[in-house]
Amino acid sequence: MTNSEPRAHAATTPSRGKIAVRLLPGGEEPDPRFTLANERTFLAWIRTSLALLAGGIAIEAFTSDLFLEPVRKGLAVLLLLMGMLLSAGSALRWLRVERSMRNKAPLPLPLIVPLLAGAGALAAAVLLIFILWR
Repeated sequence: MTNSEPRAHAATTPSRGKIAVRLLPGGEEPDPRFTLANERTFLAWIRTSLALLAGGIAIEAFTSDLFLEPVRKGLAVLLLLMGMLLSAGSALRWLRVERSMRNKAPLPLPLIVPLLAGAGALAAAVLLIFILWR
C-alpha cells in the first residue's frame, strides 16, 4: 500500500460536518434508504405536532362561545404542550434511531407514543365530559 491510496480514498469520501460528527459519532453509514425512512418518520411526527399546535390555537381563537374559559384555555394549553413535546420528542427519536442504525444496535422504543396517546386521551375525555355535561 502506498501513501497515495489512503489520500485518494479520503478525497473521494465526502466528509461530514462538525455537527454531524458530534451528533452521530462512531458506527458506519447505514443504507440511505433506512436513513431516508427515518427522516420521513420524523417529518410525519412534525406534521402531527403542527396539527396539534394549530388545534390549540384554533380552540383558543374560535371557541369562546362554546366552552367555559377554564375548559377552553386548558384544552388549548394541553394541545399546545402536546405539539411542543411531540416536536422535541420527534427530533430526539430521529437522532436515537439514526445512532442505533449506525451502530447496528436494536432500535429504541418510541417513548413519546404513550405520552402522546395519554395526553390525547385526556383531551378527548375533557371534551367528552364537557359535551355530555352541557
